[in-house]
Amino acid sequence: MSLMLDTLLSRQSVKFVQAPGPDAAQLDQIMRAAMRAPDHGAVRPWRFSLVQGPDVAAIVDVAEQAAQASGQALPEAKVATARKWLGSVPLLILVACRPDPNGRIRPEESRLSVACAVMNILNAAYALGFHGYWSTGLGTYLDNMGEAFGFDALDETFMGYLAIGTPVNAPQQPERPDWHSLVSQWSASQGRHSVTNQEAN
Repeated sequence: MSLMLDTLLSRQSVKFVQAPGPDAAQLDQIMRAAMRAPDHGAVRPWRFSLVQGPDVAAIVDVAEQAAQASGQALPEAKVATARKWLGSVPLLILVACRPDPNGRIRPEESRLSVACAVMNILNAAYALGFHGYWSTGLGTYLDNMGEAFGFDALDETFMGYLAIGTPVNAPQQPERPDWHSLVSQWSASQGRHSVTNQEAN
């Protein structure tokens, strides 16, 4: 099996990470991988903000204040969980999407492109010996949350928090579904039908 395939087939999300995180050279590789995401119309919709060191813990305070300002205060239990999660994270990447300002490309396609960029970040980080976790909690979908973190309130949509670092505990491989149960095959003569293990073999 190639090293690339081994990376793709063994990567998993790990929520609780700690230092060390990527150094400058590794971070450069990770972010260059993000720029390889599919991008219909060359919109370049990816917007990221890097948060490191003690600034990571401050993210919870900003999110909590933004939620209160919106009239939708975050539950105390959620805030406490976020503080526990981010307490040791060495690198947090804030994720946002800036769709095509000319309206040529549908906004949904730009958001998909950002999601692909995040996947590339996670794969690249894992290939370099780190793990990551993409969260859409902590008020991600509140209208004013992106603006609280410096993103353009009119043109950019906040899409969550991406933690990168070294696992606090040894990751346990989760059970993955058999792809045959989720994939079908279409043919012009027969229409759509499910692929069985026998057919795939």
